[in-house]
Formats: sequence, C-alpha cells, structure tokens
Amino acid sequence: MSERRINTKHVHTFESIKQLNEDDSEFWFARDLAPVLEYQDWRNFVQVVEKAKMACQRSGQAIEDHFGEFNKMVELGSGAVRKIVDFRLTRYACYLIVQNGDPSKPVIANGQTYFAVQSRRQELADQARFGAMSEDTRRLMLRGELTEHNKALTTAAKRAGVESGLDYAIFQNHGYKGLYGGLGAKDIHTAKGLSKKQQILDHMGSTELAANLFRATQTEDKLRREGVRGKREANQTHFEVGAKVRQTIKEIGGTMPEQLPTPAKSIQQIAKEQKRLQRSAKPSGEESS
Repeated sequence: MSERRINTKHVHTFESIKQLNEDDSEFWFARDLAPVLEYQDWRNFVQVVEKAKMACQRSGQAIEDHFGEFNKMVELGSGAVRKIVDFRLTRYACYLIVQNGDPSKPVIANGQTYFAVQSRRQELADQARFGAMSEDTRRLMLRGELTEHNKALTTAAKRAGVESGLDYAIFQNHGYKGLYGGLGAKDIHTAKGLSKKQQILDHMGSTELAANLFRATQTEDKLRREGVRGKREANQTHFEVGAKVRQTIKEIGGTMPEQLPTPAKSIQQIAKEQKRLQRSAKPSGEESS
C-alpha cells in the first residue's frame, strides 16, 4: 500500500483525542472526532456515521463491535444538564467514517491515510507478537479466544432457532464435520484418545485451534449477516463454513486438522505450569500471607 504524506498537525490531533480502555485497546469518541474532521453540525456528522455503519455491515463486520452507541449527560452553559448520544469508535470505525466523509476537506484525506496506516501497523505488530510466543502461550491465548467466541456463536445460533442443549450439540457437530472432512465430535474425541471428561478443544495445538476459531467466528458472522432462521438452516450454515475453512487449508497446502498431532499437555496443565512460574518469579516480599 502506498502511503501518502500525512499532515503532522492532523496526526497529532488524531492521537490527542484517542482514548484507551483498561486493556490498553484504543478507541475514539465520535463527539471528539466530529470537530477534528471539521463537522460542526452533529446532525451532518451522524449522517456520515450511518454511512460508515452500512459499509461496516457490507464488509461482514458486526456494527456493534465497532460503533458503540451510548447516552451521556452534558452540562449546558445555563447550568442545566442534557442527555446526548455519542459513539465509542474503533480504529476501523474511524477509518470507515473518514472514507465516507467530505473528500474536499484536507483533514479527511489525511484521516484516511492515518487510520489505514495505523491499522496496518497494528496488524503487523500483532503478527510479530504472536510469532514470538511459545507454542504453549499461543494455545492458551487461542483457547481463551475460542471460549469467548463460542459464547457469541451460541447467542447467534439461539437467535437462528438452535435452542436446547441437544440442538446446540448437533449444531456444533455439523461445524466439526465440515472442518474435519465428515468426522464428528465423537470421532475426533476417539482419534485423540481422550477420556469422556476431556474436552476436544483443550487437546489441540495452536494450528488446530486457529482453524476452529476461524470456523466459529465466520459461522457467527454468517448467521447474523444473513439472518439465518431455523435449526436445519443453522446446521447447514455451520457445516458449509467448516467445509470452506477446510478447503482453504487444502488450497494453501496446509495439514488437515484431523492429521495434526495431539499435544502431550492439555490446556489445564499449561495453565497450571504458567501459574507456578509466575508464583516462583515473584519476589519473596510479594508472597501472599
């Protein structure tokens, strides 16, 4: 991607209004961004935000993940208090906003470059950090992400009509069969030599976990985006997404998930080991009484 020269003043301005969550993830308030992009009338800026939200949806992203709408109270000059609407915007949301802004404004052009460049830098930084992790650390991270995304997948499946525990087990099995070339959860469980109480996901390496994470996130997104309704349709969607992930692995010359080795250590064993290391690394004065 060719990088246009970004006006230094605009870079400092975009940085100065950036906010950080407790986990150091960044976001911007729409009420702060509007005047920086030279939109003095909030109603005009909201029209741009709505266009950006449509672009977000068309790109297959969940609007609520990038445009967090909320109400806040502000004090007026008279001392009275009024409720107004604002948005918590991700970097991607800001990028879509400037993409849909008035192109005649220099700050809009600079904003497009700034947010595009920053997004790419973050992607590279994330890749570098992941590449530097040990296999055990990668497994822990991916397993944690799968836990969270499976919650979102459960919600999306429920909206589609997958209601009971048995319904969801069948739904999950369709996803596994698509990804594992016809093998269901029991087949994978047996192939890994696991006991009844052991969970499949706790005995996957990082590559296998990553494939299943992609299956889960893409299925959730497809269920929501296409408004899938009915258990049969939801099951078929999960199978098709799993099969598509499998096809992609095949096309790039990857190893099929059922052929990947089962790690010697479970996720629980790795977690315990890391806790022991953390305790032993603490200075003696920090030990809890």
